[in-house]
Amino acid sequence: MEILIGLLIPFLGTTLGAGIVFFMKNQINAKIQKFLLGFASGVMIAASIWSLMIPSLDMAEQQGEVSWLVAGTGFLMGIIFLLILDTLTPHLHLHSKKQEGIKAKLKNSTMLILAVTLHNIPEGMAVGVVFAGMLVGNAGMTLIGALVLAIGIAIQNFPEGAIISMPLRAEGMSKGKAFLYGTLSGIVEPISAIITILLTSFVVPILPYLLSFAAGAMMYVVVEELIPEAQEGEHSNIGTIGIAIGFVLMMILDVALG
Repeated sequence: MEILIGLLIPFLGTTLGAGIVFFMKNQINAKIQKFLLGFASGVMIAASIWSLMIPSLDMAEQQGEVSWLVAGTGFLMGIIFLLILDTLTPHLHLHSKKQEGIKAKLKNSTMLILAVTLHNIPEGMAVGVVFAGMLVGNAGMTLIGALVLAIGIAIQNFPEGAIISMPLRAEGMSKGKAFLYGTLSGIVEPISAIITILLTSFVVPILPYLLSFAAGAMMYVVVEELIPEAQEGEHSNIGTIGIAIGFVLMMILDVALG
């Protein structure tokens, strides 16, 4: 039961964020949006380090492997995986009119949702692999640590849900439909988490690779998409402040509770 709750916590963050559409009449203020994007970036960077890369190094060492080689290989594989997805999936970034990925005749709203869905795949994998490590009895992974990661990702999912639903509402979509689409953009997280748990239960020896793989995938999203969106235009320092606060908050959660 605790695992099911843990897997659904990040999805709850997206849902609550999408629900902002019912309380705000217009789009999110540009400065607030920059802060939220930066905040999400900081949380993901800290989670990649403390919840994924460090446990990957520790677990690889426990298995008698060259820890830096395992973690480095997994990290690069995660980057390559997201790079391929980013190249193949038709999507549209916030404030951009240029479609990325394979050309397809899709609505802008659909491509915006696909962009956020890409963000959520590595986050779901990250939660799934940490819970998998706990299930197989890895000493470095506890239920509290897994829940901390899930809560951290839920915190950074909150702005992502709002960043989907509010622009859709601004384009004339009904509040209910905008909320639904914002929520559905996060459903891939529990799905990818469950798939990861099912896979890792059969391939325990590669858990260190999977941890660093998830870290690499998350870092790709941060560097390729979230930070550039937080820094574009004026008041880029607001995004930087958001990164600092998000990073420190997630670090505290992980070190103090994990």
